[in-house]
Amino acid sequence: MGVSFALMWSSAFTSAKIAVQYAPPFALLCVRFLISGLIALALARFLGQRLRLTRAQWLAVVGFGLCQNVIYLGANFWAAQTIDASLAVIVASLLPLLVAGANALRGERLSAVALAGLVVGLVGVLVIMSDRLGGGADPTGVAMVVIGVLALTAATLLVQGASPGGNVIAVVGLQMLVGSAGLLPLSLLTEDLIVDLQWQLIVAFTYTTLVPGLLATVTWFLLVNRIGPTRAATFHFLNPFLGVAIAALILGEALGLRDLIGVAVIMGGILAVQLSRRN
Repeated sequence: MGVSFALMWSSAFTSAKIAVQYAPPFALLCVRFLISGLIALALARFLGQRLRLTRAQWLAVVGFGLCQNVIYLGANFWAAQTIDASLAVIVASLLPLLVAGANALRGERLSAVALAGLVVGLVGVLVIMSDRLGGGADPTGVAMVVIGVLALTAATLLVQGASPGGNVIAVVGLQMLVGSAGLLPLSLLTEDLIVDLQWQLIVAFTYTTLVPGLLATVTWFLLVNRIGPTRAATFHFLNPFLGVAIAALILGEALGLRDLIGVAVIMGGILAVQLSRRN
């Protein structure tokens, strides 16, 4: 389940890069979440799941939908217009390090190994970002994916409150509809609805809607419920390698030696942080 999630999640950056070449990013996401959300709610109803949520759970679902779907994915889809998919996935791979740091600020004690992992992982990202920015990467696009991963950190901290009991698919559908509603005004205010309906857009949109959008999100909720957020986040260790490999394979994005060194360093930092927190 964890490896499948990592593979689906890492592939999202490549499919997003393809899709935004043919349609505006916020409008794409708005339609994607509307379709995914309605499918999830229909499936949940078929399975007998009902949305009986407390006030706190409703707030968690709305907060998760806004942080992950509107801010994180909105920022990444917008940035995909100007930066490589491999750079976006590398920045997004900061997630488990940022979650560990946020938990430390909330009072969780980190071991020396975990602290070293945090530092090493951040150094790896800085190595790659300095090289890419020096090579002409769009600073605004980089800033957007950084904002996005900070929002995803907040969403991850909310995920337990947003996934009550056996109603996982219903909750996933609801938070996707929250994302669609949040992205609609952004699209109407900032974008011209010009769509170049090519087969590449159809394939990329269908894939990103059903696989990273629906299946990966359901898998993540189930994984967190099954093994907890700390152990589940361990599988993000695979995202830098998988994301860079998929982008290189499908998009032909060039990788330099510093990129490969940075990815290895980030993976080592993530692994150190997560292994230090296992029981």
